[in-house]
Amino acid sequence: MIANYHTHTFRCGHASGTEREYIERAIEGGIKIMGFSDHIAYAYPDGHESGFRVGTSKVKDYFDTLKALREEYKDRIEIHIGWESEYLPREFEKMLKNAREWGAEYLILGQHFVNTEYPDGIYTGTPCADEKTLSDYAGNVIDAIGTGVFSYVCHPDVFNFTGDTAVYKKEMRRLCRAAAKAEIPLEINFLGIRDGRHYPRDDFWQVAGEEGCTAVFGFDAHDVPSAFDGASLPEAQRIVRQYGLKLAETVELKKI
Repeated sequence: MIANYHTHTFRCGHASGTEREYIERAIEGGIKIMGFSDHIAYAYPDGHESGFRVGTSKVKDYFDTLKALREEYKDRIEIHIGWESEYLPREFEKMLKNAREWGAEYLILGQHFVNTEYPDGIYTGTPCADEKTLSDYAGNVIDAIGTGVFSYVCHPDVFNFTGDTAVYKKEMRRLCRAAAKAEIPLEINFLGIRDGRHYPRDDFWQVAGEEGCTAVFGFDAHDVPSAFDGASLPEAQRIVRQYGLKLAETVELKKI
């Protein structure tokens, strides 16, 4: 691996370590292109801010710190600064406006909720057998791809569907076809591998291979060791080989 665009910071409240430590670890592992994409800050009209996102009061520090490190390390590694963002139909216009005003270089899609987040959103990691909710999730991702502002889809198989496999494959085929048509890579997520989560899902990647999708590897780093996660690489490579996926070593970062 020479590139990883999926890196968090301590500001999201569930990551540890400093940006400098992450950068040094990435360089040690041979990474040439590194993207920081912490969970996008967002404040609802009533003042609510989710605990898993970067607080809006920490946004300036996020960009200032990373810009300084990007300059310091420019001769050793190429650093980009963006956000991992959901596509939430009611909130996305404001989220995108904020991202642009803050100076983000890119967005990657991490659809952690279906349709909305607050106050009554459905978390995609919760086991769910409801076909309508699965269809809504696929629709959210397809609509996000249609905006043209996301560089790739993080953990596209994050929805923890426990219902009929045929239904799952039908909905994921819609998603994969949209990604393939738009030439948007789908991420094989290393956090899911190293933590033994319900993703990556082989039934998803079988469909992705059949639809001619392009895969990209993402460390989804939340601590210093995972800023280069070589231990998860063989399993990710197995998925690519088994399902005949095209693999992107680098990704074109779409202008937002």
